[in-house]
Amino acid sequence: MALLGTIAGFSLFGLAARFGQLAIKKRNLMENLGGHALSMGVFGYAGYWAYQWDERAAVMLAQKRAEITERRERKLVQAA
Repeated sequence: MALLGTIAGFSLFGLAARFGQLAIKKRNLMENLGGHALSMGVFGYAGYWAYQWDERAAVMLAQKRAEITERRERKLVQAA
């Protein structure tokens, strides 16, 4: 569910960015709906990428923490 929420959030941000672009130009917001879809798709993909990056980072951090804990335990055993 978190993946879907991340993608939807980034997609909605992309839509808001597209509306912001058109509002600055003072153009019709419902003109060229394909541009809205493209913007939402690009930002949605960025959301998917960010989610995957976060998941990989969490795994790497867990592995690193396990390595550090193992090294500390070895040092304690050697010191004792």
